[in-house]
Amino acid sequence: MASLQLAKKDLRQKVKRVLSELAPETIATQTQIVTKALLELPEFQTAKKISVYCSMPSGEISTAPIVYESLAQGKKLFIPYTHRVTSPGPDQPKSVMDMLSLKSKEDYESLGPDNWGIPTPSKDSIAEREDCLKELESLGSGSSYRGIDMIIMPGMAFDTTLKRLGHGKGFYDYYLQRYSNLCDQSKDIKMPVLVGIALKEQVLADRETIPTNETDWPLDKLIIGDGRVLHRESVTSSK
Repeated sequence: MASLQLAKKDLRQKVKRVLSELAPETIATQTQIVTKALLELPEFQTAKKISVYCSMPSGEISTAPIVYESLAQGKKLFIPYTHRVTSPGPDQPKSVMDMLSLKSKEDYESLGPDNWGIPTPSKDSIAEREDCLKELESLGSGSSYRGIDMIIMPGMAFDTTLKRLGHGKGFYDYYLQRYSNLCDQSKDIKMPVLVGIALKEQVLADRETIPTNETDWPLDKLIIGDGRVLHRESVTSSK
């Protein structure tokens, strides 16, 4: 375990150095390419509910165009909100991530930056926002409530087998495990399509792989800033 964590840490530092040297124009160009490819995905076009991360000021694909276009298409959006757990259980982390509803363009533009410059909901707005996972947990089997259809995920690095390296907090992996547990309890709940979006500089060379273990969730699709769109079916069949 220690060697795995060390390998992940080294890779994060390596990629971070590369990203720090990217010009804003490079990121803007790749953002346009990724956004266009995402909007053309059949899974995106049919999705009613989408979770999308709010991007940092630099160093990753900007999700602002995705937010605006999704809202314009009438899709229901959910964004990450991380918070400390008051009384965590023995297997529960001290801080977790939930997906809360984003109401409108005006709501998005009113979000204030957190310590990393990421737009995030204010604490006093949390109670009035829909929490998709809590709705699913409370309603249970037989409910007509629909879960999230697609989760658009960030990452520090990715590989061409659709493995993902996060920023080291485990927020998405723990959230997806909670979601998966609900799927196991009810046939009416389906896992969302997991889509990673990446700058080409975040993607390892073909023969390189992200160090992972059984708690790391792979993606279903990866959209890259050089125009490539990788699908799990294609990756699996090519092995």
